[in-house]
Amino acid sequence: MSERQSSRKDAIRNREAVLAAADALFGRRASPEDVTMADVAAAAGVGKGTLFRAFGDRAGLLRALYEARLEPIGQAVETGPPPLGPATPPRDRVLALLDALLCFKLDNGRLALALEESGSGSSPYRAGHYERWHGLLRAVLEQIPGLADGDFTAHALLAATRADLVEHLAGVERVPRERMREQLASFVAKVLAPEPLPGGTVGE
Repeated sequence: MSERQSSRKDAIRNREAVLAAADALFGRRASPEDVTMADVAAAAGVGKGTLFRAFGDRAGLLRALYEARLEPIGQAVETGPPPLGPATPPRDRVLALLDALLCFKLDNGRLALALEESGSGSSPYRAGHYERWHGLLRAVLEQIPGLADGDFTAHALLAATRADLVEHLAGVERVPRERMREQLASFVAKVLAPEPLPGGTVGE
């Protein structure tokens, strides 16, 4: 094995160790802010320099951990069967995508909240993960006949799954998980309801 190949394997191994350590720490601490880069480096058994070279900063580490947890959903969206996969009718797929995102944030609330709050003041709407979800939803919405302004509608629908709102509903208002899913489904159905055609009939 060449020195270059060995270094690459070491980098991959270190990255996996860091993500596993960060995952465990975020799961145990009461607040994401309680987890520092030094904590993660120590738990992973790597130097802080290695951590910063691999992820850049704390926000970069959060993004990498978020993407790692989200990967199974991403694969289902890209190549999977209905209801998330590309063969799903667009109205059904919009609901399934938002339901999957809501459930993900309920299961990964601390991480999602930390990621949305990170970025040194930069807009969360510029984040790569947000732009991908917005682009996907917009593309599916544009397949629905008669639905105007898919760009804004995608933003509005994603706002219903923001981590701070999900955290408030689940933690403060104590809305049960299944009730929250039902409320989201009802909201999406209203947004996507076919508009009446002239004469009072409903368009397809």
